[in-house]
Amino acid sequence: MENFTPYASLAGGLLIGVSATLLLMAGRLAGISGILAGLIPFDSKDSLWRILFIVGLIVGAGLYPALGGDMSAMNINPYGLSETAHTALLILAGLLVGIGTYVGAGCTSGHGICGIGRLSVRSIIATVTFVGVAALTVFILRLIVGG
Repeated sequence: MENFTPYASLAGGLLIGVSATLLLMAGRLAGISGILAGLIPFDSKDSLWRILFIVGLIVGAGLYPALGGDMSAMNINPYGLSETAHTALLILAGLLVGIGTYVGAGCTSGHGICGIGRLSVRSIIATVTFVGVAALTVFILRLIVGG
């Protein structure tokens, strides 16, 4: 496994766990799709924490390299696709994730972090499905397509 960063991964996992626990203590689940979906329609009473959560995600990602985090190993175009093909693939992937999130009644963070923590059978099945499909995708891309 290349580019494995156990301490950074542990720190990230702990921060995700703490934030999910804090939200759970407030009666909320830390599922990004649910947090985003809760903004439609906009309800000023319930939207502030959702907006702050999303802003925190974006700001945190921006702060990581600004605070000295190494982003050099991150390559979002590992197959060297053209800009047009890469953009089209990202849009298609985003749509598929959105459809999967809708069909699965939640996303990886909601099912994987909060759902499994609550011993939800539905979340365990959903997470096993996510991981299985991801493994199959990597298998196809690396061993069949040759990426």
